[in-house]
Amino acid sequence: MKKVLIAGATGYLGGYIAKELMNNSYTVKALVRSLEKLEEKNIEVSEIFQGEITKSDSIKDCCKDIDIVISTVGITRQKDGLTYMDVDYQANMNLLEEAKKNAVKKFIYVSVLNGENLKNLKICEAKELFVEQLKKSGLDYCIVRPNGFFSDMTEFYEMAKKGRVYLLGDGKYQTNPIHGEDLAKLCVEAINDSKQEIEVGGPEILTHNEIAIKAFESLKIEAKITHIPNWMRISILKIARLFLKDKTYGPIEFFLTVMAMNMVAPEYGKHTLKEYFTKLKMSDKLNENDSIK
Repeated sequence: MKKVLIAGATGYLGGYIAKELMNNSYTVKALVRSLEKLEEKNIEVSEIFQGEITKSDSIKDCCKDIDIVISTVGITRQKDGLTYMDVDYQANMNLLEEAKKNAVKKFIYVSVLNGENLKNLKICEAKELFVEQLKKSGLDYCIVRPNGFFSDMTEFYEMAKKGRVYLLGDGKYQTNPIHGEDLAKLCVEAINDSKQEIEVGGPEILTHNEIAIKAFESLKIEAKITHIPNWMRISILKIARLFLKDKTYGPIEFFLTVMAMNMVAPEYGKHTLKEYFTKLKMSDKLNENDSIK
């Protein structure tokens, strides 16, 4: 059975991938910087390599005896001053160099749908720069391109909880976000798949209006949606670029860009947004009960 190194195991997607690998009897080594976070999230693996992936010396020999590398490494909510180039590009480059030195058979990297066409965005610029280097590496590779996670849709739910959802344009742009568990299954399937790039989304193609309505329905409250004109989106981007640091501006730039276009990928998986929003509501109720106690 192949031995797999997962980088980013403590992240939203990485945790699901580690679990899927273990369920399929792979030998799994997790590259993590925080042992506490791994334990806190109850992520079980065969072996742990502790290191700081942004520092090449810190991960020396992490790929020794490894057949497959899966990287989900990228900036999310880090508060350590690192940039997209530090993490999404250079950290993955450090890992790629270790993979090459140790003759890893395949490198699987999770980027983003349409990333190659969105290099003007700071997040995509760093990711796609790494993709270009991976393609030139000489290793067998697979680039997985999801169009958005269910976790990204939490924003719809949070707005609905406050009584109103704000959408860009007429709300008719379409997307089919994917649950982390479904995407993890595809990433593990990619180990034995000959495709070098895989675009993937969830099983339901929905307009932004339909996503908002599902959020309201899960809360059992009247749907109230406000549509924001495109000129306002452009104005927000211009103002944000002037006053925000790159790491803060990057997610806003990405969100406001992809929300103003169709992000539809081949359908995959079984989890639905209705289930996801219902679980969010159940979690809210549990938290309320705990606070009362």
